[in-house]
Amino acid sequence: MTQAIRFHETGGPDTLVWDTVSVGDPGMGEVRLRHTAIGLNFIDTYHRTGLYPVPALPCIPGLEGVGVVEAVGDGVEGLRIGDRVGYPAGPIGAYAESRLIPADNIVPIPDTVSDEDAAALLLKACTVEFLVERLFPVKAGDTVLFHAAAGGVGTLACQWLSALGATVIGTVGNDEKAALAKANGCTHTINYTEEDFQARVMDITDGKGVPVVYDSVGKATFMKSLDCLKPRGMMVTFGNATGPVDPVPPGLLSQKGSLFLTRPTLMHYVAERHELEQATNRVFEMIASGKLTANIGQRFALREAGAAHTALESRATQGQTILLPE
Repeated sequence: MTQAIRFHETGGPDTLVWDTVSVGDPGMGEVRLRHTAIGLNFIDTYHRTGLYPVPALPCIPGLEGVGVVEAVGDGVEGLRIGDRVGYPAGPIGAYAESRLIPADNIVPIPDTVSDEDAAALLLKACTVEFLVERLFPVKAGDTVLFHAAAGGVGTLACQWLSALGATVIGTVGNDEKAALAKANGCTHTINYTEEDFQARVMDITDGKGVPVVYDSVGKATFMKSLDCLKPRGMMVTFGNATGPVDPVPPGLLSQKGSLFLTRPTLMHYVAERHELEQATNRVFEMIASGKLTANIGQRFALREAGAAHTALESRATQGQTILLPE
């Protein structure tokens, strides 16, 4: 038996409860993993609220974790008891002291990366990797708009884009977050509580706009983000912090400059084992080079996951947040 956070019905943070669950022995192709650190991500709140359906209730949320292999099932090669491993993209069920997980979904953690940093970085940094290197390959000299530049993904994106030689325009909610974004490589910060970000972007770019907008905020920023784009620019909406985006008629994209619109998820970019290895190897390479570092702004005990969700949804967090089993 082990302890885990579950929700038995969808709803607010108060639906997250501290339950005793049975884990059992790993089956074919599985390992049993004892978590040492767990990543908190906005997608966890989407699962909890029902915005993104879960396989069944009650449900243990969480897609990102790091720990030690406790047991190895039949058919698993290359993994031994005691190995440090992590996973950036599920399957769902990370909010637990221990769990079963397919061996194909986990990767070794280098000795140079701590458990806490790995839990803070894996999902978010792999998200940045596919956003800026595979979905829209950003080049040196490009100017991009990245919303929520002081958040868990945003701070890492500022570091990564800066390392690529891009100019980063980042939106933030206050002066403290602006300072954090700048410290991580953001060239221009826009406090959306005081400025019209669309007007400021056009001012920075001399009226030309940007070739790509990365937006995890959702409904509140979507329409103005379209107006920040150059003709044939790409709108990348990859989150819904303020709610899902309303339906968009295709003709609107034509009217605003033959724009491209995509709604990607990390899971589709690491679905194959070689893609998972490519993404995580690139992340570890960026960490080893010193170009990517964690900014863990908050640590919560796993049993306090409800409080962590409240902080995340109220935009009270900075950088990355992790959950720690006791």
